[in-house]
Amino acid sequence: MIPRETVDRIIDAARIEDVVGDFVPLKRRGANFVACCPFHNEKTPSFYVSPAKGIFKCFGCGKVGTAVGFVMEHENLSYADALRFLAKKYNIEVHEKEESAEDIALRQRNESLMLVSEFAAGFFRDALKQKEGRAIGYEYFRSRGLEDATIEKFGLGWAPLSRHALADAARAAGYKEEFLVDTGLCVRRDDGSLSDRFYDRVIFPVHSPSGRPIAFGGRTLRTDKTVAKYVNSPETEIYVKSKSLYGIYFARNEMSRQDRCFLVEGYLDVISMHQLGITNVVASSGTSLTTDQVRLIKRFTENVTIIYDGDSAGIHAALRGIGLVLKEGMNVKVVLLPDGDDPDSYSRKHTLAEVQDFIASHEQDFIGFKSDILLGEAGDDPLKRANLINDVADTIALIPDAVKRSVYVDTCSAKFNIEPQLLFDRIGHTRGEMLSEEKRQMEYRKRREESSAADAGEAARLPDNAGQIPVLPVQAPEGLALEDRYLAPCERELLEFIVVSGDETLNFDRDSEFYSETEPPVPVAEFIDAALADDDVAFSNTIYRKTYDEYFSLYDKGLAQGQIRKRLLDNEDRDVAAVAKDILVDKYILTVENYRQSLTSESTRLVMNVPKSLLVYQLRRLDKMQKELEARLVDAGESPEEQMDIIREMDGINKARTIINKKIGRV
Repeated sequence: MIPRETVDRIIDAARIEDVVGDFVPLKRRGANFVACCPFHNEKTPSFYVSPAKGIFKCFGCGKVGTAVGFVMEHENLSYADALRFLAKKYNIEVHEKEESAEDIALRQRNESLMLVSEFAAGFFRDALKQKEGRAIGYEYFRSRGLEDATIEKFGLGWAPLSRHALADAARAAGYKEEFLVDTGLCVRRDDGSLSDRFYDRVIFPVHSPSGRPIAFGGRTLRTDKTVAKYVNSPETEIYVKSKSLYGIYFARNEMSRQDRCFLVEGYLDVISMHQLGITNVVASSGTSLTTDQVRLIKRFTENVTIIYDGDSAGIHAALRGIGLVLKEGMNVKVVLLPDGDDPDSYSRKHTLAEVQDFIASHEQDFIGFKSDILLGEAGDDPLKRANLINDVADTIALIPDAVKRSVYVDTCSAKFNIEPQLLFDRIGHTRGEMLSEEKRQMEYRKRREESSAADAGEAARLPDNAGQIPVLPVQAPEGLALEDRYLAPCERELLEFIVVSGDETLNFDRDSEFYSETEPPVPVAEFIDAALADDDVAFSNTIYRKTYDEYFSLYDKGLAQGQIRKRLLDNEDRDVAAVAKDILVDKYILTVENYRQSLTSESTRLVMNVPKSLLVYQLRRLDKMQKELEARLVDAGESPEEQMDIIREMDGINKARTIINKKIGRV
């Protein structure tokens, strides 16, 4: 089989207009492309390609699909072979393997480590509310200006003075010592006993993009210089520091919405800015920024503003970060705070408007930032000025996009009054060295991978029949059980809200029963998922349930909504792909969509219809229960007790139906 991570790389790389354009001459029409359909004869183009949605659709013959689906249909290939075709086009190496028993065991082990970490997060959070925690930890957080809602939101906690409090509580709850040690929460002493890594410290949980706690940072409140200020979780199977960002779970939606990320250094920098109202903020947690951290940000936005302290350490950290961001093809700006301030202290001393105004007026692109910093060091020394210009040119060379490089060359040329060609020559030389080094590293990795593949033996291939795409109608498919067919339309409607608008926030009015003064607004997907979980409900339609589960599997990995949709459309499970296509492909490209949007804003539509759809679904389930009880009543025979029990249940259902009907305005 093709490894899941390789499949994801292929799907992410495949651009629908590039793939289709290899076979069909496309002409731009607004945001889309049109052509005569390659799947049936026509003279007037009815074949549309949408880069924004990543799909094609023919309004003549009805063919619809993604880049993978197009290759399957056009070249008569299976799903696996279409992936291999696209991998070759985009120069992605495919090393196929069969999932082993060890792979399965590793997944199960990782989940066990996650569960232990979640227990610890709850333990620290609860300890903060106890007498010791309130007297020390809670008072510290309050002294830093943190409000109760903020403390709760970030799951801040307290590690008790006892050096084995967590170990004792975890063992009592049934958690294995092995996992307490392997998560880094406990340390095994020479005598075999366990000791807590975190004790007598306030605790900052580190969350994965899906919101699960994977590590912890503990800060001492003692002034003893012999005591380390911070103790952090070691790297584990579930936590790799260079691939994690503090606050990513709380910032990811706003990063996507604003198409911008603010990057800071520490825990309290993130927390204070979030509390102020700037919530698209993450931190590298005291380590130098890494390529993997930059790529994690890129999943949600390509625009980064680095906000570091204005001291020497902050300046040099910003200089290091600029190159990493640019090399990933992203856009970077820098804001230096007044010397003596960090984002935490500056946020606590100023209003939201003042901080936003400061950022807007002090943002610099990397040329301006580097010039201001390095020109001060160079002074009038011509050699130092030449080195500065070469330094800026080498930074421009990191940018993958040639057009962007050209624009920055013009800016740099005007700023330093130097011929553009001199800069282009320097950039060309630097990029040549970079490409040579990258080629050398690729060859080295290839040799290592080939060696590993040879040791592992020949890998299995994906089955060729994985490419068969069943057509799934909008209504419940034939052959489903009666209850599935009865509930399927409601389940599809809820699934459509999730797949189409899952990352949109539900901003309820104050008079709504769903409005909360203490909890932030939640995205559509989380609102629906929480409502179904509260009622312990799973979709009865098997195909819709598979799609629902796959969506949240991707959502929990922290993928942006656009990436999730693309993965669903090209999913290996072709039932899931068919559902996604049915939901996401517009039946009418212009008129219906424009008409609907002209009547009601998307935000208002979601606030009105998502809760209503959940209520209608609940009503349908009650109707189904009522029919089942009626059938039981007929079969109850002569037993009065059994008949009365059923009648009481039916009465309860009728009362519930009456309440729901009133809520949705039905008589």
